[in-house]
Amino acid sequence: MRTLSGLLIVLGVTMLSGTIVSVALPQILGSLQGTQSQYTWVVTSTLLASTASTPVWGKLADLFPKKRLLQISIVLFIVASLLSGFAQNTEQLIAFRALQGLGMGASQVLVQATIAALVSPKERGRFNGIIGAIMAVATVGGPLIGGALTDISWLGWRWCFFVGVPFMLVALVVLTRTLHLEEERRTDVHVDYLGAALIAAGVSTLLLWVTFVGGTFDWISWQTGAMVLGSLVLLTLAVWVENRVSEPVIPLHLVLRREPVIAIVASVAVGMAMFGGAVFLGQYFQLARGYSPTAAGLMTTPLMLGMMAASTVSGWLISRSGKVKAYVVTGLVFLTLGFLLLSTIDESTSLLVVSLGMLGVGVGVGMSMQNLVLVVQNSVPKRELGAASGAITFFRSLGGTIGVSVLGAILANRVSTDITEGVAASGVPIPAGESDGSTLDLAGMPPFLREIVESAYGSSTGDIFLVATGIAVVGLIVVLFLPRVQLRDTVDMKPAEPATSRADSEPVRTETGSGPVAPRNPEENGGTGRHETPLPS
Repeated sequence: MRTLSGLLIVLGVTMLSGTIVSVALPQILGSLQGTQSQYTWVVTSTLLASTASTPVWGKLADLFPKKRLLQISIVLFIVASLLSGFAQNTEQLIAFRALQGLGMGASQVLVQATIAALVSPKERGRFNGIIGAIMAVATVGGPLIGGALTDISWLGWRWCFFVGVPFMLVALVVLTRTLHLEEERRTDVHVDYLGAALIAAGVSTLLLWVTFVGGTFDWISWQTGAMVLGSLVLLTLAVWVENRVSEPVIPLHLVLRREPVIAIVASVAVGMAMFGGAVFLGQYFQLARGYSPTAAGLMTTPLMLGMMAASTVSGWLISRSGKVKAYVVTGLVFLTLGFLLLSTIDESTSLLVVSLGMLGVGVGVGMSMQNLVLVVQNSVPKRELGAASGAITFFRSLGGTIGVSVLGAILANRVSTDITEGVAASGVPIPAGESDGSTLDLAGMPPFLREIVESAYGSSTGDIFLVATGIAVVGLIVVLFLPRVQLRDTVDMKPAEPATSRADSEPVRTETGSGPVAPRNPEENGGTGRHETPLPS
């Protein structure tokens, strides 16, 4: 339990670091004179680095001691957090947040792989409920903590990055002293550096295109052609390499089976909900409704409560029954309905309607996020737990990164258009030296311009959640095809567990039916592989 406590601290702090800046970002960007496009990049840079590195860390967990890798990831995260806290401009902050993303990606996948090596899938359902609750508190409680730190004059927004350092130091000490895993020392280790580089480059190029298209350059342009074609070429080469190396970063046989494929596609939708919801709801409450950072964090409480309750309850029920499909499907239904309700909001929508929408999204994420991980881990042997955990976390983070990038780009374009049209319609010239609405420093804007900006953010936020509804519907349709998975009650797969045909599982008789042949497994005959078949009568 002490080991699990240390692992949960690491997971909680890394998840917290992804959302603690969400409601503080308007103040951070205002202090550093940042813009709306940089607002998105402070979040996207972290998710991009985390996403691109996750499958690499997951595969390394199958090749090297998990404890040593976990210690490295914790130290990396601590250093990056300190650097982010001391950043002097938005460019430095974005760079240090990318470094922090490397530590986040490593910690999240290594924690899940370590827990999977300690607990069977059926019992893991109960622990996944606790993990989901912690992730809910970190994901949605992060904005509340970040807002409170920002509002305290003698602390300020820099403590959004410093606050997790003491907890990570405690976790490092606890895990160093208590974590002991039985791991075989491998001498035939071959790290697929080429595959890792191709995957990271291909995914990064695609995400950069998603971020800049429609703003910096048009959808139909030479930049679009170069980035999309370049990404496809890199990812095609990555698939070619992964299919030929002995230790692929993402084993193709793992992600091409029915259960993992369905879980991965659904995780893209859930990842977008988990990251996009916290990021843009915090911005909505501040820039469209005029709440302080602390109040904006409090307003997202229904999202946190829904995730906590749904994750904990579904986790306990899954551990009792060993069945998981019904909870995942129900979760995607709630996720879709929650997004659909949020797609109707603007700056004057009743807070009750907004709260019900957040509650639906929270329940949906809580019932599906960790249970989709469980589906993938249940389908692989212990020796592939690292790669499996890395793959599902990679695609979930990829969904979150794409979600934040796409929704952020749509929001920035809509807000810019609405502000321009609003200023033109008002007929009031903006005095030289005053804000024109391109920054997020509302306090420095003229009163009439502030009203225009608040209206623009209110109406645009509903539009981006309509896009999110469509993605959630795709996830719901996909999970309907998920098989009725029965979770195993052992840490590793039993020797006879891999699927075999009925003919292979029954004794094979001779043509005359006189008797069975010897077992097919060579090891059952002393490892000789000889079959001692009785002569026919």
